[in-house]
Amino acid sequence: MLRKLASRPDWQIAMAVTAALRLFYSAMAAAFLPFLHPDPALIHSNALTENLPEPHGLNYCLLGIWERFDTLWFLRIAERGYDRPMAVVFYPLYPTAVRLVSTVMPTIAAALLVSSVSAFFLFWGLLRLAKDNVSGVRKFRALMLFCAWPASFILFAGYADSLTVALVVWAVALGREGRWEAAAACGLLAGLARPTGVVVFIPLAVLALRSRQSRSLVVALTPLGALGYWSWLRWSGRISVVESYRLYQGMTMVPPWRGLQEALQLIVTKHDVLLAIKLVLVIMVIVISLRRGARHGYQTHDPVRIEDRAFALAVVLQMLMYTGRPLLGAVRYVLILYPAFLICGAYAERWDMKRLAFYLTALGLLNLTWLWAFLNWSLVL
Repeated sequence: MLRKLASRPDWQIAMAVTAALRLFYSAMAAAFLPFLHPDPALIHSNALTENLPEPHGLNYCLLGIWERFDTLWFLRIAERGYDRPMAVVFYPLYPTAVRLVSTVMPTIAAALLVSSVSAFFLFWGLLRLAKDNVSGVRKFRALMLFCAWPASFILFAGYADSLTVALVVWAVALGREGRWEAAAACGLLAGLARPTGVVVFIPLAVLALRSRQSRSLVVALTPLGALGYWSWLRWSGRISVVESYRLYQGMTMVPPWRGLQEALQLIVTKHDVLLAIKLVLVIMVIVISLRRGARHGYQTHDPVRIEDRAFALAVVLQMLMYTGRPLLGAVRYVLILYPAFLICGAYAERWDMKRLAFYLTALGLLNLTWLWAFLNWSLVL
């Protein structure tokens, strides 16, 4: 059945996977509900928790249970705008989309719908990005590994990640096809979705230089999304994103090696196991992103190009540029590193079903463990 699905058009594969995962995560959240007993101190240590819905009833089971952590900020911005200084760290594209959709449904339902639709385009874009000289089996297995990645459930929560990664992969895919205006538009919007989104300018710039087409110069507009948001904050008298991180989350911008040094110190001196897991996963992903599939006996076609490696390196360096809470959210942030999953698809093409099932099960169980902790208010993502 899986082989038959892998032979379908990319958009059909993406739609089937999206529908299956939306139902699966909704069912898992509902199944977890009777066993969730979050510590009230953990709940109220987070901002905006004074008006949480009561944890019972069908509405809470399907919708309210997803009102956690950053989702509360996105919902507030969608309803009230940037009325608190800390809100500026949440970029405007996702809450704007939620606000538009919420005209016809509850805000939390709108947030989950926007995330699910974005996940569909993300999966479709990832398959499209992997299409050159790549078999259907490799593409499909790359997508399966991506969907099983720890914290990938966040793509279906009220977070901006699926929207951001979808815009990034489509920007690169369209750039490779020479559709420069569409690529630049996706890149510009990615910069309005999350801080990491603006980094897509790097692969687009490399693609434009390689093409030597005058039309490709439009990708120079890509950073205007993030720059426009920062300028609006300054013009409206609000604090900057960097200052908000420092004041409200205790995170200060530093050179990447300082961030790495702090993470290592906390692992050694405080025995921070969760931080160690995050660091290992980040290192694993960047190493995979920078390797060449051809060295390992796969097809001579290398699914990862120089622009992909430059993008992956820039994203990881950006993750390390804060101290105070090192690698906060790092496991979900690496979902944007599409090069690693393209390489993983190349590896997985040679695996038998038992080996593939082993890796998918191991990653999937860790993903569900973190979903449990997220819903139980005990894991900040």
